[in-house]
Amino acid sequence: MQEIREYIKEHNLLFDGGFGTYYTQRFQTDIQNCEKENLIHPQQVKSVHSAYIEAGARAIKTNTFHCFDQDRQMQEQVIQRAYAIAKEAVEESGEDVYIFADFGPAPGETNEQCETFFTSAIDVFLEEGATNFLFETQSANNGLLPAIAYLKERQPNAFVLVSFGVMPDGYSAEGCYYQSLMREFLESGLVDYIGLNCVSSPKHLGILVERLSVEERRRMSLMPNAGYPVVRGFRTFFDGSVDYYAKQMRILAEKGIPILGGCCGTTPKHIAGVARELAQMEQYTIADELEANQKQQVRTRVEVAPDNRLLVKLKSGKKVIAVEFDSPKNADVSKFMEAAAQLQQSGIDAMTIADCPIAVARMDSTLLACKVKRELDLDIIPHMTCRDRNTNATKALLLGAHAEGVRNVLFITGDPIPTAQRDEVKQVYQFNSRKMMGYVNSLNDELFAEAPMAMFGALNVNAVNFDVELKRAQQKMQEGCIGFLTQPVMTEESMENIRLARKTLEGAYILGGIIPVVSERNARFMNEEINGITIPQEMIDAYVGADRKEGERLGITFSCRIAEKIAPFVDGFYFMTPFGRVSLISQIIQTILLKNRD
Repeated sequence: MQEIREYIKEHNLLFDGGFGTYYTQRFQTDIQNCEKENLIHPQQVKSVHSAYIEAGARAIKTNTFHCFDQDRQMQEQVIQRAYAIAKEAVEESGEDVYIFADFGPAPGETNEQCETFFTSAIDVFLEEGATNFLFETQSANNGLLPAIAYLKERQPNAFVLVSFGVMPDGYSAEGCYYQSLMREFLESGLVDYIGLNCVSSPKHLGILVERLSVEERRRMSLMPNAGYPVVRGFRTFFDGSVDYYAKQMRILAEKGIPILGGCCGTTPKHIAGVARELAQMEQYTIADELEANQKQQVRTRVEVAPDNRLLVKLKSGKKVIAVEFDSPKNADVSKFMEAAAQLQQSGIDAMTIADCPIAVARMDSTLLACKVKRELDLDIIPHMTCRDRNTNATKALLLGAHAEGVRNVLFITGDPIPTAQRDEVKQVYQFNSRKMMGYVNSLNDELFAEAPMAMFGALNVNAVNFDVELKRAQQKMQEGCIGFLTQPVMTEESMENIRLARKTLEGAYILGGIIPVVSERNARFMNEEINGITIPQEMIDAYVGADRKEGERLGITFSCRIAEKIAPFVDGFYFMTPFGRVSLISQIIQTILLKNRD
């Protein structure tokens, strides 16, 4: 049998189709774990493999997509039987067919857990003699590259194909852009080919292929769904035409894709149709390089959007002032806009708007940011949480905000919805703030190259374990975060953490958080009930017996004192407005600006 790498140099390698969907369709079953069928109905599993081979597939996947099991013994039994069944089907066919150990996404919650799931399954496959490995429908790295490195250590000649499941716009469920994923894995030197499968139709995957270089296409596989599913009753069906699918796959082959196959909804009829179309091609050729390169659109991302005055000022080394003001809880925006105009007159560089803090619904921060930007031409930093939106909603909102001139966003994971409300209000949390930043970083490359969104994160300088907080901040920087707005600085410990952050987060802009305390009651409430805020006892004692006027005077004094102490270690100040007291914040800003002029 010809070595697989040599075979692909001379032929298109045609894979089988969607094992799970075809199995449930053929045997009229609604089983949730198709992999256990290796033990229960091995002859049925073998018949599916045989049908695909007879249709013309020259590579088949073991029935092990969900081969991960906490029960190690059960996992071994499933994988061992699956590989044996695939071998039997190939031997009985008399054809030269490559068998691929098949892996879906690992179920771990951390990269380390995912890596462990992958490596435990890899060990069993290697013991069975597997040499070809397919990691399909992946949505991010998630421990996969370290697992492949482990595989290569144990079997250096292993053939590795990694395939990602992406939506028609090119983004995975975790918000990763397909080009970034493909290049990350190809540049690792650990994989032979990279690809796309599932989620999308051949037509839409073909559009994504158009954006790739000829060299990238030469290292690529495509295994799209039969189309898009429809639901009848409680069952899902794919009604796509076999002929249409086959012709679309031929078009992909003519664009230079060497490895083809099918995913959900593709039956042996689909694979037979693709085999016929490939046989009618005069020869196996790579698409004309000139034509492909002409179609490829290269966009160079600028470092700073010219109209992002906040970032331009930060880059110049001048200190900036940002003020947070909560959006209204009702539909009346007049007082908010008056406050924004007053703050603008006081000399702020940007206004920030929280995104439904403590999970209580308010006017949308991004929509309100658009209004402020449009009517006042004031730079805005809307907060955006991961709690309430998936990738589609996030992308849609950012597109609108960008069109309105918003160029800065603060991404946070978001306060959880109170337990008592969760039966009625569902939280999303499709990803955390770090992964959201990675997603938006990809959008900056693809959609906002001429005017990228500047991404800020939160930094809790009052965290009990600040080393962990700094590591998270560094991870956010790796995803494209350019700066941090800190929680209020009140204690000597938080000031020391600001100094440490300045040393550790090299290249990041830091806006030191300051919230004026206006009364003893206000201080005690924040100290006891607001997460991330610590008020020293001596500050609380200073407010005992103070009336409103004296409380505000103390608030101004303490705030200016804190600003002066942290000034050498920050790139600007981030003020939080207590109880909507805009005049108080304006006085503090004027005092600080006056001192800087002096």
